[in-house]
Amino acid sequence: MKKDYRVIGFDADDTLWVNETYFRDTEHKFSKLLKEYMAPEEIINNLFNHEIRNLELYGFGIKGFTLSMIESAIEVSKNRVSPDIVGKILELGKELHNKPVELIQDIKPVLNTLRNRGYKLIVATKGDLVDQERKFKKSGLYDIFHHFEVMSDKKEDDYRRLLHNINTKPDEFLMIGNSLKSDVIPVINIGGQGVHIPFHTTWQHEMITPDRIIEDKVIKLNRITEIVDILPN
Repeated sequence: MKKDYRVIGFDADDTLWVNETYFRDTEHKFSKLLKEYMAPEEIINNLFNHEIRNLELYGFGIKGFTLSMIESAIEVSKNRVSPDIVGKILELGKELHNKPVELIQDIKPVLNTLRNRGYKLIVATKGDLVDQERKFKKSGLYDIFHHFEVMSDKKEDDYRRLLHNINTKPDEFLMIGNSLKSDVIPVINIGGQGVHIPFHTTWQHEMITPDRIIEDKVIKLNRITEIVDILPN
C-alpha cells in the first residue's frame, strides 16, 4: 500500500457507529404488526422492494424507510391496514430517530491516533441529512473531523465532487467503510484506495461480489484498530 495518503474518509453508519442492527430490529417489529396478512419473511421482502423502488424519490435514511413501511403495509394488507397500525408504524420510525449513538469499539482512539499523525479526517456518508447530523453531534466525534458530508449517493461522480470540494486528488484519498458497493469500489475506480471493514449486519442493497481485478485492490481488515498498523506514523 502506498504511504502518502493525505485525507482519510470514514463512512458513518456501521463504521463509526452502529446503525443497521436497529433497522433489522425495526423490520422484525414491522413484520409482527402485519403477521395476520403474510409470513414475516415475505413481509420483509415486500418492504425491501418498496425501499428500492423509493430510493430515487426518498433517498436513503429513516424517513424513506418509514414511508416504505407504510406503503408496504397498505400493499400487504390489500388496503385493509388500520389507522392504529399505521400509527404504530410511524412510532417505529420515530423510535429509530431516537436510538442512542453507539460507537464502534475502539473507533475514538483510532481516530485520535490518525489525526495526531497528521492525516486530515473526513466523514463521507449517505442517509437522511437531519438524522446523520444528529448522530454526528451526539457521537462525541465532532471535533476530530475536518469535514462532514452527507451525500445523496456514493457513486464515482459523488466521490469526485466530494474530493473536488475538499481540494484532494484521488490518489491522496483513503476511504474506510463496511460496504464494498458504496465505500470501497467507487473510490478505487476513480483512483483512490478503499479499505473494507465488514460489519456483522449489512443491508441487502449493499451486498455485492466484486470482480477479481477490483477485489485484489481492496484492503480488507477485520477491525478498525488494524488501520493504525498499516499506515505510517
